Amino acid sequence: MPRQLGLIPALAGAVAITAPTAGLADIPDPVQAMIDAALESGDETKIRAIIEIARETNPDDTAEFDAILMDYEAQLALEVAAEETANEQAIRNAGLFQNWSGEGELGAFRSTGNSSNTGVTAGLALTREGIDWRHKLSGRADFQRSNGVTTREQFVARYEPNYKISERLFAYALAQYERDRFQGFSARYSVSGGLGYDVIATETASLSLKAGPAWRRTERIGGETESNLAALAEADFDWQIAKKVAFTQNASAFVQSGSSTYISETGIQAGISDAFQVRLSYTLEHDTDPPAGAVRTDTLSRVTLIYGF
Repeated sequence: MPRQLGLIPALAGAVAITAPTAGLADIPDPVQAMIDAALESGDETKIRAIIEIARETNPDDTAEFDAILMDYEAQLALEVAAEETANEQAIRNAGLFQNWSGEGELGAFRSTGNSSNTGVTAGLALTREGIDWRHKLSGRADFQRSNGVTTREQFVARYEPNYKISERLFAYALAQYERDRFQGFSARYSVSGGLGYDVIATETASLSLKAGPAWRRTERIGGETESNLAALAEADFDWQIAKKVAFTQNASAFVQSGSSTYISETGIQAGISDAFQVRLSYTLEHDTDPPAGAVRTDTLSRVTLIYGF
């Protein structure tokens, strides 16, 4: 998209002051009028194209065209710098409930493993980008009742603040709550902290890795409680395959004595409008030492409608 800048139209009048007066007088009036019109539009692509055409068709006035282009680029740099400063100041002055973005999703799922059924799933993910800090809040619920009996009940909520150490390196903290009766626990609390690194950070793809020590407390359905030191490792990969099609792959591992947990979630989503997307995802969760009567591996296939804001 061509850059449109508010201060650039003033350049048409400023050129006569900043560029060499004698040189500008030599530019043919039609050519000068064409350049002035391009500058007045503020369209960077058009301005550069017009000046290049003028240079090719009027080689004797190259110095004058170079002076106009130099003045334009200086004005462009000033406005970009001013815009960046204003954006940074707005972020610094933002209130607690400002500058959040995210997405909500609602849909259906089919599960196999500890339970085999279909039901309703809902999720919410929020992100707040600051100068040095990034905050992530997310939650998900999968629920079904059949003939008055709950056949699936799984809740996950997590909060993760990141502190940017450098352009790619960051420190993270994590607090997470889970409830899944069919995996044998009424509550599981996890906290972790460590380092992360953005391995890939482009307009079409991103890959973020993080790892650190963790602590988990599990409250079993039968009343038993256990606490364990663990190690956490996570990978988050996003790839914009096409304009409205994206692939995602998230993986995490809580490794500890007793029951370690490994989770993989693969998804693909397609835009159906500017605000709405359809997402297909497949989640595999494996516990190495589940309670008696529970299987080690659960899978969950979801079809959800996502609204971004």
